[in-house]
Amino acid sequence: MHRLDTLLKNNRDWADRVKAENPDFFSRLVKQQKPEYLWIGCSDSRVPANQIVDLLPGELFVHRNVANLVVHTDLNCLSVMQYAVDVLQVKHIIVCGHYGCGGVNSMLQKSRQGLIDNWLCHISDVYRKHEPILTRLESEALRGDRLCELNVLEQVTNICQTTILRDAWQRKQEISVHGWVYDIHDGYIRDLRINIDNHDEFDTVYRQALERIAARIDRTVDTIS
Repeated sequence: MHRLDTLLKNNRDWADRVKAENPDFFSRLVKQQKPEYLWIGCSDSRVPANQIVDLLPGELFVHRNVANLVVHTDLNCLSVMQYAVDVLQVKHIIVCGHYGCGGVNSMLQKSRQGLIDNWLCHISDVYRKHEPILTRLESEALRGDRLCELNVLEQVTNICQTTILRDAWQRKQEISVHGWVYDIHDGYIRDLRINIDNHDEFDTVYRQALERIAARIDRTVDTIS
């Protein structure tokens, strides 16, 4: 049996199983797209957005790309965000990175992957911005973990600086931006306590989040030494 035939059979089995357990599932789903959340995550196949937060289809609007980046020239991401904010009226935008991110690790290892290296230049920018605190860590794995967190922080920053969010906040729309990191090792999400409800909070939340990550690095260095 070909691999694609296997996927099609899996689909039929899944659909039949869902209908057997919940006969109205698909009829309700056709009428339902009122998610409260926009999820901006990594394309990594180990991080399925709906599954790790246990939400049904229709409850989470999703955009994924390599290393969960929000780039101001990426019309794909911005279009998703604009539709989620202006049309779907989501209440929350979640940037969720994950430890062990291949994009982050590739940048740290300076390995050549091809065209994607151009995309990962955005990770290099994050690294250079925070290099003084990251280079205090001798372990590449630890640097990668902290860089994943700093990358989430910077992508939250990028979201808050878009005209999409600034306009929404200016018209008093209720919407918040959050930063999380998922740990593949245990399945738990780490809340980085980056929660921004309006543009006035941005500088304070950013500074406090950066201080927490820097303090964590300090504790790690002190423990090792």
